[in-house]
Amino acid sequence: MNRKKSREIAMELLFGMTLSKNTLEETIETFIEDYEMNLKTIDLEYIKEILAKVEENINEIDKKIEGSLINWKLDRISKVNISILRLAIAEMMYLEDVPEKVAINEAIEITKKYSDEKSVSFINGVLDRAFKEL
Repeated sequence: MNRKKSREIAMELLFGMTLSKNTLEETIETFIEDYEMNLKTIDLEYIKEILAKVEENINEIDKKIEGSLINWKLDRISKVNISILRLAIAEMMYLEDVPEKVAINEAIEITKKYSDEKSVSFINGVLDRAFKEL
């Protein structure tokens, strides 16, 4: 099972949930129906777990992000970047099997793929400050 690919899918689903306002159950159900690859190639349990952690703890996660921002407001952050931040913070705070440094590095890689160059240093800075406060 590919955790890197699963993390990317989780970010995409979280981003989709932000736009569509679909529930976690609807999002997972639709994903499973529409996923064209073999589900055994990804870690579906991880995807469900991390999305549930974000949904259950969204206020706490957003507070952690806000506390790590300098001269920014949460509502100014792009939907893609807020999805990446929420995913990484959730991994850092609620998943025992993901070291914080791994969560940060993976978030940076996802940012390089899904966002712009300026966002990479922004995401890195926010996550680094959040990590130091954990």
